[in-house]
Amino acid sequence: MPSTSQVITCKAAICWGVGKAVTVEEIQVDPPKATEVRVKMLCASLCHTDISSIQGFPHNKFPLALGHEGVGVIESVGDEVTNLKEGDIIIPTYVGECQECENCVSGKTNLCLTYPVRFTGLMPDNTSRLSIRGKRLYHVLSCATWSEYVVVDVNYLLKVNPAINLAYASFISCGFATGYGAAWKEAKVKSGSSVAVFGLGAVGLGAISGAKMMGASKIIGVDKNEMKREKAEAFGLTHFINPSDSNKSASELIKELSGGMGVDYSFECTGVPSLLNVSVEVTKLGTGKTMAIGTGVENIVPLDLLAIIFGRKLKGSIFGGLKTTSDLSIIADKCQKEEFPLQELFTHEVPLIEINNAFELLKQPNCVKVVIKMM
Repeated sequence: MPSTSQVITCKAAICWGVGKAVTVEEIQVDPPKATEVRVKMLCASLCHTDISSIQGFPHNKFPLALGHEGVGVIESVGDEVTNLKEGDIIIPTYVGECQECENCVSGKTNLCLTYPVRFTGLMPDNTSRLSIRGKRLYHVLSCATWSEYVVVDVNYLLKVNPAINLAYASFISCGFATGYGAAWKEAKVKSGSSVAVFGLGAVGLGAISGAKMMGASKIIGVDKNEMKREKAEAFGLTHFINPSDSNKSASELIKELSGGMGVDYSFECTGVPSLLNVSVEVTKLGTGKTMAIGTGVENIVPLDLLAIIFGRKLKGSIFGGLKTTSDLSIIADKCQKEEFPLQELFTHEVPLIEINNAFELLKQPNCVKVVIKMM
């Protein structure tokens, strides 16, 4: 009997409700439908959005199969899949690209109208391929990467070179690539410009790397964790601000470093509501641009209208403005060639069965990314 017709039983990290403990349990994974593939996950990683997901963001549907960063190998393919085969290494993403809809052909956004970002916790046909004890499982975005096997619609994945470092591939499936893309595709940072980055986790380090690639001459990083300074410098940071070390505000310190005028671009990568206004205020009057990248459970943010009225621009960004095929493939190629110092992100590793240790590790000051070994 071909594998595509069989249900697979495997282990996955599950959350049964807001505030409930994460458990590793046996689940069932259905065969792929016509335009889907079933994937054996090889490596995954932990992102702050995963913490938000067990708190009810971006949707409040449980039981929830966790994880959205990772890389895997195709185990079986649906009947209508022609561009992929068993054995291909893929990165699942949550942004599709049809290359034909109004948004895709506009060149102005990565938000495809045919294959949109899905906050339903289900597949595009509004069903699930995952179940536990006969009960339907939801996933965070397009799939659940903290499962040994998962089914993904082919329009939400990217085939990559099998020589790619698996941990690094996982990092670019969301966090690092989101920051990098925000500087490259969304802000379009100009050569010689000045940049401020709030929050120096994987997303912030990606924004620093993207800004450096675009030729920014001054890149200021803001973080209360002093240990992030060295990490950020490896990606191109020129100045570091720890707000805890000064009686002055981060805004004042950034303006001092930028001749009193503010920076050309700022990137808010934390999702902390109070920092959004600060990130706008530190940019130049009339021309400053702020990218809102970080997200969290609290998404209603009061804005300082005066800061916006004085000509500054505030723009939101999903996945750093990256298109899955057109743009992420370029980052994947750079990743495979080790053009980024992604080893600086890899600080901890745990097996799937010890997933709760990953949440504790993320609280440690020396932790950037926790890699999850799937098998």
